[in-house]
Amino acid sequence: MARAISKVAPEWWDYTTLDTELLADAARLSADDLLQLSRNGFEVAIYDTLEEFYCAEALEYIGAWQQATPDNPVGLCGPIGPTEQLPLVARMVNALGLNLNNAHFWGMDEWIENGRPVSMDHPLSFAKADMELCFNRIRPELRMPANNIHFPTQLDEYSRSYEGVRCAVMQGGQGEVKHWAFNDPPKREGEWKHQPPPPGEYLKLKTRIADLHPMTVIQNARTSGGGYVPQVPIQAATVGPVETWKADVVSIWHPGTHDNPFGMRLTALMIGKRIPDTSVPMSLLADHPHVRFNYYRGAIGSVAAEMH
Repeated sequence: MARAISKVAPEWWDYTTLDTELLADAARLSADDLLQLSRNGFEVAIYDTLEEFYCAEALEYIGAWQQATPDNPVGLCGPIGPTEQLPLVARMVNALGLNLNNAHFWGMDEWIENGRPVSMDHPLSFAKADMELCFNRIRPELRMPANNIHFPTQLDEYSRSYEGVRCAVMQGGQGEVKHWAFNDPPKREGEWKHQPPPPGEYLKLKTRIADLHPMTVIQNARTSGGGYVPQVPIQAATVGPVETWKADVVSIWHPGTHDNPFGMRLTALMIGKRIPDTSVPMSLLADHPHVRFNYYRGAIGSVAAEMH
């Protein structure tokens, strides 16, 4: 049976091309139903307060970095979105006196303009946000060596950096197009005009420059730029599935600011029930050996008509 055409971007694949029964099943899920989707390899956790939520997210950084030794360096790959955990990470490192000399950090992605990564002067620079919100707030004697902080500005070098260092956790948020990092759905073209590529094809993707789905551009304008779409690039360098599968754990955080109640249900259902589909890139994590979804209870809400 032919797949539906996207309701929002006809030249792309996205979740609006899925079977309507699957979409309806996701819409009906309650918070308790989300917890019941947990299985071996997929955990669902719900936090009652934002304070607890962001504290737990920050503690993933600390737990990963505490494992690092001179002989066994360990790191964490982290997102911009959410960002509220980053100042907490710096505060915890300082309070614990945690020396980060053997620890590593990977930034998930960076904007691309004119074929090149944006500089830290760009108002939306992810590297700038990481440094200003976290690393520059850590006491100098505890700070991570500059060579241990990896941003995807040199794609091959960034990808190779995962080979010699264990990535204990890859954190992420979830965008409205159901991505982690900028692993957006593919365009509807060429070989994949009538059906999206099979999961195995998508999982071959390494760190790369990705074209961004229109939903992603609009979302980032909303969350990071007051809705000012013209300043948001339409490409980004992003960590790929190849590097993601090198992480011990993939931990996704849902505060309710980057995706909506329906989207946060859909990906959990597809991962919990093992329904990978490249129109919903997050669903491909169904095949990762250890995924954790973390929800702020107040963001779960309901999928119901409300007129505003």
